Amino acid sequence: MSVSTFSGPVRSLAGFITGTDSVAASVTSATLAVTADAYNGQTIPLNRAGGMTVTLPAATGSQAKYQFVVGTTFTSNGVIQVANATDVMVGHASVGGTTGNVFSTLPASDTITMNGSTSGGLAGSFIELQDISTGEWLVRAALIGSGTPVTPCMKTNRSS
Repeated sequence: MSVSTFSGPVRSLAGFITGTDSVAASVTSATLAVTADAYNGQTIPLNRAGGMTVTLPAATGSQAKYQFVVGTTFTSNGVIQVANATDVMVGHASVGGTTGNVFSTLPASDTITMNGSTSGGLAGSFIELQDISTGEWLVRAALIGSGTPVTPCMKTNRSS
């Protein structure tokens, strides 16, 4: 990727997207509130076996992209959720276990839940989310699980 340097005012008709295309610091806390300023374009390692909840920013159509990789297998739920009751996730998640399945998001899916076995969350699982339009996140996930896979895509009716 090239770098451009400007002096003076710069105008964009489609907005500006910031990002570093780098690896963020490893997340080991129980919660993470993702912001475009801190994480857009980065790969975010999730390293807390006891589970965690990651909350995305509200979808505005910014085209911001976040990649998550599970570095430490979840032994409790690893959750990635939207910010509010109106945002949804569209796309798919493949989960490999004893067999493999590809799951489409459910209507109004707003959460991905990895349980460390049948819905993925073993080390090496990968999730990419992109803010594609107001109220809508695109999901692409390749999750590593065990046993007979089940969908990690859920509708939880988030209220905040």
